[in-house]
Amino acid sequence: MACVTIPVDSSFKERLALFPWINWSEIAREEAMKKEIFEDFIKRGELSEEYQEFCDEIDWYPVDELKLKEEFIAELKKIEKGPHKKMSLAQLDKLLGLK
Repeated sequence: MACVTIPVDSSFKERLALFPWINWSEIAREEAMKKEIFEDFIKRGELSEEYQEFCDEIDWYPVDELKLKEEFIAELKKIEKGPHKKMSLAQLDKLLGLK
């Protein structure tokens, strides 16, 4: 396995030292893998089986990084102003078909 060294200034290194229980190499590896997966997802629009397994393992998915569409945001704002704010739990259960 290859080794990568990343230079950091001394104050940053001191801050990292405050968290000795964190495996910073693993954090860097995961972040690099997430970047690779995200770029591949943008190109292909889907995840390979290997990438899907990695994402499941760390509970992260490239779609989490995409911006929300403006029409979705507008719909959420419309819903936010709706009557649900004044619903009782019983009304909400009925609306959701739980009771």
